Amino acid sequence: MIKIAMIEDDIELANMLTQYLREFDIEVENFEDPFIGLGSLSLNHYDLLILDLTLPGIDGLNICKEVVQKFKIPIIISSARSDIVDKVTALKLGADDYLPKPYDPRELEVRIRTILRRYDKREVDTKEIEYTFSINKEKKEIKKGDKVIDLTAAEYIILSFFIGKRGYIISREDILNEISFKHDEYAFDGSLAVIINRIRKKIEDDPRSPRYLKTIRGMGYKFIDEN
Repeated sequence: MIKIAMIEDDIELANMLTQYLREFDIEVENFEDPFIGLGSLSLNHYDLLILDLTLPGIDGLNICKEVVQKFKIPIIISSARSDIVDKVTALKLGADDYLPKPYDPRELEVRIRTILRRYDKREVDTKEIEYTFSINKEKKEIKKGDKVIDLTAAEYIILSFFIGKRGYIISREDILNEISFKHDEYAFDGSLAVIINRIRKKIEDDPRSPRYLKTIRGMGYKFIDEN
């Protein structure tokens, strides 16, 4: 799990981001007090810091400067301050990214992973990932481990689409577009929700608590396939 420190005095925003990122296996520990946040960086390991600039008692740019000098940790500035001077100053000090508020939390999640890949800080980025599911396109077969999954044509289209998009959130519209693109080759037999439930019954140990094919409320689905 990715572990992130956040220094943010907007508690409502911090709680929203914490809950959202938890769905993506990103644990956030927020500090309203920037000085306590600095102290925690000395005592604990974090993979990344999300830093506001408008903070009680100290300017966030000073925090950024101190963190860059003392700690080897990537920094994303998350700030409502729109002055280009602040952005340029933060990046010159050593911040890795600057995300002006308000922003979509989905963008924050993508930027976190992009920066961590760049830093090569996560073990998952430095080792070859072994996947549970594999596709044989010639035979139009999908295996879970060594076992071929018995799938209908529509189930094969949807599951192979998910496998090709491992780790990404896929909207219902994206799935229907994929089905529509291949409708001449395959028959579409039933509603999307029904087909996904059938897939879960075939790939999950407990379809009611899926490990691989997860529903992301209000956004779509996410296929997670890492051993």
